[in-house]
Amino acid sequence: QVQLVESGGGLVQAGGSLRLSCAASGGTFSRYHMGWFRQAPGKEREFVAVITRSESKTYYADSVKGRFTISRDNAKNTVYLQMNSLKPEDTAVYYCAAPKGGSSWYLPRTRYEYDYWGQGTQVTVSS
Repeated sequence: QVQLVESGGGLVQAGGSLRLSCAASGGTFSRYHMGWFRQAPGKEREFVAVITRSESKTYYADSVKGRFTISRDNAKNTVYLQMNSLKPEDTAVYYCAAPKGGSSWYLPRTRYEYDYWGQGTQVTVSS
């Protein structure tokens, strides 16, 4: 099993930037694909980005593509989400997550494919 803890959320003005971090423990971090999801009040939890174990592949939701960047540092057991050009509609609780398995070539993009979740960190973007 693996435990995930997000940090870095906060209040930012539209057009600003934040970098979220997710620290992993209790497992071999480099074995896991890592994903970011977000959930706004009254909305379904939606996919944001995923990065493979080898850091060779990434995939982004259309809503954040070109603005957000996912990365990982296996030596620090940490995955990051750099968020630029933030918009009010980016306001949500952001979660990092990991699936138990998965091939090296497949990038899980739905919340049903993930088994381990962090507690979430709030991101609020003001207009």
